[in-house]
Amino acid sequence: MEDYKTYAGLGVAGNFALHLKQAGELEDFENVKVADENGPKGLFPFYMPGKEGQIGLYPLSSNTITLPEVGVNVQPEPEVALLCDITYEAGRVTAISPTHFTAFNDNSIRISGAGKISEKKNWGEASKGMGPRPVAIDSFESGGIMDSWRIASFLRREDAVLRYGEDVELTGYSYFYQKLLDWMVEQINTQKDEGPLEPVSEYLAAAGNPSRAIISIGATRYLYYCEKTYIREGDEVMVVLYDGDRYKENEILQRAFKSDLEAEGITALVQQVKRA
Repeated sequence: MEDYKTYAGLGVAGNFALHLKQAGELEDFENVKVADENGPKGLFPFYMPGKEGQIGLYPLSSNTITLPEVGVNVQPEPEVALLCDITYEAGRVTAISPTHFTAFNDNSIRISGAGKISEKKNWGEASKGMGPRPVAIDSFESGGIMDSWRIASFLRREDAVLRYGEDVELTGYSYFYQKLLDWMVEQINTQKDEGPLEPVSEYLAAAGNPSRAIISIGATRYLYYCEKTYIREGDEVMVVLYDGDRYKENEILQRAFKSDLEAEGITALVQQVKRA
């Protein structure tokens, strides 16, 4: 994961219906004005190269989750991450071009009263997860490779493997393909320091306008029995992206149980939960 230290790390909040409510974060955005009530609520930074403080800590791991030292609840957030090239003109972002996609875990501390989303997202080494085998994107639009891919997630605890989040198609995101890209460009250029949000464009400028970014595009919904299931030492978290034209849901569950997730048409993130 050391290859991504020069990438900016951004996340999209509220890009999958009902997730913010499940996560107890809907009230954080009640005073944030959005053009589309059914669309994403904002962008947040989880890593910015060279920035002082919490957001400047490099958080990515492909095999480990290190729990914070303090006694707080941590919950996985299964997502898709896009590896993107960013184009600027006169200091403004003019284009975001996804080149690869991969499994992502946007672990979040479940605390109330945090001023910014980022305060719950990065507590240092191995607080985030990204799959080690990104898949090349032929075309980030309808008709491209991602049309048939799905996301699933699982929690292994002792001898049991539970489905953690819903198994859904990637095209089930509220904003996807060009609609998502257009929204992200506009949001980066206009988002202000307001409520739970931060001035992302200022952060990018201070980092020297990084030409590449990892953008996690939103967490999926939890299954009802996992809405309040937090991770603990000894657990294993799996986020699995797979080609739905090749595999069925139960096949992926069986592969997760057998730790057999390295196959054509699958890219997975598997993390062991440890204490700092």
